[in-house]
Amino acid sequence: MNLNQVTLPVQNMEAATTFYITLGFTQIVDTPHYARFECPEGDATFSLSLSEGDTNNSSVIYFEHEALDQWVVELQSRGIEFAQEPKDERFLWREAVVYDPSGNKIKLYWAGENRLNPPWRVEKHL
Repeated sequence: MNLNQVTLPVQNMEAATTFYITLGFTQIVDTPHYARFECPEGDATFSLSLSEGDTNNSSVIYFEHEALDQWVVELQSRGIEFAQEPKDERFLWREAVVYDPSGNKIKLYWAGENRLNPPWRVEKHL
């Protein structure tokens, strides 16, 4: 099994697509109500869906980048404002927080080996 994509609700498709293109994603679908993007590395995708109502979304989307600090500086130079600059977290990840134009919380991070193999990893078998 593989995760296909995550779709975020947005209020303004043009502002949202501009934001994600500025982050470095490649847009592969462009309609007035739906947009889809490829991540710069790997084969993961994510999409945006235009919402006519409240887009209050409590999900958090994570995008990983090995050169996190450098990436954040580059994004800041492009006008992206961060709610949290990169910092080391107690769970052994380094994270920065940004909100897209619709208020979706996005975490940019680097976890290295700890992403899949943290010291507290459990092995459960069915």
